Amino acid sequence: MRKLAFLGASLLAFSSQPGFAQEEPAPATPAAETAAPVSAAAVGSARKGPERRLTGADLFDLSIASDPQISPDGRHIAYVRRSNDIMSDRAVSSIWLIDTATGEETPVAGRSGGASSPRWSPDGKRLAFASTEGGSAQLWVRWMNGGEAVRLTGLPTSPSSLAWSPDGRSIAYTMLVKDDSPSFGSAPKNKPEGAKWAEPLEVHDLLAYRADGEGYLESGFEKIFVVPATGGSPRQLTFGPYHDGGPLSWSRDGRTLYFSANRKPDWEKDPVESEIHALDVTSGTVTALTDRNGPDTNPLVSPDGGKIAYLGFDDKLRAYENSQLYVMNRDGSGKRGLTGSWDYGIDAIQWGADGKSVYAQYDDHGETKVARIGLDGAVRTAAAGLSGGGLDRPYTGGSFTVSDGGAIAFTGGTATRPAEVQLNRGGSARILTDLNRSLREVKSLGEVRKITVASSHDGKTIEGWLTLPPGYRDGQRVPLILEIHGGPFAAYGGHFSTDNQLYAAGGYAVLSSNPRGSTSYGAAFANEIDKTYPGNDYFDLISIVDRAIGLGVADPDALFVTGGSGGGVLTSWIVGKTNRFKAAVTQKPVINWTTQALTADGPGFFGPYWLGAEPWEKPELFWSRSPLSLVGNVETPTLVIVGAEDYRTPVSESEQYYTALRLRGVPSALIKVPGASHGGIAARPSQSAAKASAILAWFEKYKKGWTRPAADAPAK
Repeated sequence: MRKLAFLGASLLAFSSQPGFAQEEPAPATPAAETAAPVSAAAVGSARKGPERRLTGADLFDLSIASDPQISPDGRHIAYVRRSNDIMSDRAVSSIWLIDTATGEETPVAGRSGGASSPRWSPDGKRLAFASTEGGSAQLWVRWMNGGEAVRLTGLPTSPSSLAWSPDGRSIAYTMLVKDDSPSFGSAPKNKPEGAKWAEPLEVHDLLAYRADGEGYLESGFEKIFVVPATGGSPRQLTFGPYHDGGPLSWSRDGRTLYFSANRKPDWEKDPVESEIHALDVTSGTVTALTDRNGPDTNPLVSPDGGKIAYLGFDDKLRAYENSQLYVMNRDGSGKRGLTGSWDYGIDAIQWGADGKSVYAQYDDHGETKVARIGLDGAVRTAAAGLSGGGLDRPYTGGSFTVSDGGAIAFTGGTATRPAEVQLNRGGSARILTDLNRSLREVKSLGEVRKITVASSHDGKTIEGWLTLPPGYRDGQRVPLILEIHGGPFAAYGGHFSTDNQLYAAGGYAVLSSNPRGSTSYGAAFANEIDKTYPGNDYFDLISIVDRAIGLGVADPDALFVTGGSGGGVLTSWIVGKTNRFKAAVTQKPVINWTTQALTADGPGFFGPYWLGAEPWEKPELFWSRSPLSLVGNVETPTLVIVGAEDYRTPVSESEQYYTALRLRGVPSALIKVPGASHGGIAARPSQSAAKASAILAWFEKYKKGWTRPAADAPAK
């Protein structure tokens, strides 16, 4: 299932970590914008020598690997390479093929149209993918033994969740089927010929009528289709006023498709609920196989066809739950959990070829790993060092697949290297790509060190990562930026971050920490902020700042704070609690929980799950957790940044805070990022660079602090 977060994703479904989450990757771009990307270096420079520190211009030269798909025989890996194009100012997605024996790479698709979602046929002889070549996204298949790529569809909307049938004859996918919009009333019918009247009334009748990254939603529902793998007419398999989502999994006889959906009448008001369903491909009959209160997602049929692995949890209306691994018989009987005593949330699964175990991706103390979980519940680590949660901030993330022989292809990187394709065969990992070699050879990046501290609140261990300025010498005190992650149910780790490296290049140490509420430390740690957010996470963050000072790195007289989404919430909360920071930048924050709950794109979620009530039921609670309630204490110069098309933490949240700060006479400015959603605020390289530059400029402006003139002191 997809994450709902202050920071990204659609509201069609939720994972075990609902919240703000991290920024989404930029989507594949139209064909007109996806010719071979031009880099900043190719444009040229008047400099006499190379700039050794990372600059905003360097963002155009970065690439990152994602979605590695290893062939069944393990001989090849198809993956998505995302590179930034300086001419279109967007990420271009293309598909490349790696020979796992020689490391040789060849392009597959995307040179003249964005390509994504590569999926191998069961025999490994064909590769299905989505591509925008020639216009809108369509389903394509490439014959790998020297054959051509053929477009299979001419669809009105984009296909997703591609799944080959076991015999390789069909491909299932999901797609939005548009519906007639509701209509009430009409304009007069006497419109003169040639007259230019206003657009018709816009009517919405869904609870969630807009979504971050999508804007105001078109009327319609996601449905399941199947198309012959050699071309032909697609056939719609599911119908009805609810979303039938992926991923999809076929039965071994090809007669049934398994999927997850909430098909109950009140689906709009229960954003977490979903069940596993069996779809008869011939008759279209849909049968629910699960029935508990809580999400059941990601169905995956075992190699022998007898069992289905899936993810889910019991919905207890808590802010966070670990997504657990379950198995059941293909008819829905014999349900049992495999990870009830394993305190980690699972993000993705794949059966082992022998059908006796399931590979599972999870986060552990800021690191992403893959475990092999036996049907008896035994767990062992199969791969570590996964990365790929994004480029701008050091989130956990990445993805993996497993060959029939047990070789694991995954995306992995380091604190100074974006995600590459790696191969783990026999317990040792080998890096197969070097997507940013030209930059790595000339750029001096900031070293990243892990630090820990006991929270001043209750002694809980809090972890963080210090990115140091390039050339930093031990004992040197430098200004410190506390950079707070979003989510809040997410985690930072020792992963690459353009924001942190740009700040470090400006002479700052950057502290990325995981306060209580962060994932990867167990469900109890995450739920420390259940119904009390923001709250004691404040003490965790202040404690680790004090640790950076105690280590002799941070200058106690030059402290700054910023963060996005959930990090924006905490930034605004911190400056309402203390004046220790010289300046602050709150990015896409929630300022007022009442307006957030009623204007964000998750109206069925934020109140019940995070605060335990609707605004009219406990207005005092909503106000007491709102950073706006503390604005009367703020004396810290605070810049406010938000995407102009943010529907997750709507623009009105930032506008409220900016207006309140200005009314109080606190130095402030409001920056809107044109065209940017919540999840896409850093998707375009120029805007990502400009945003980081603006933050540094604000901190430089108030490096010596600010004192309110006595004549301007607010009345008491």
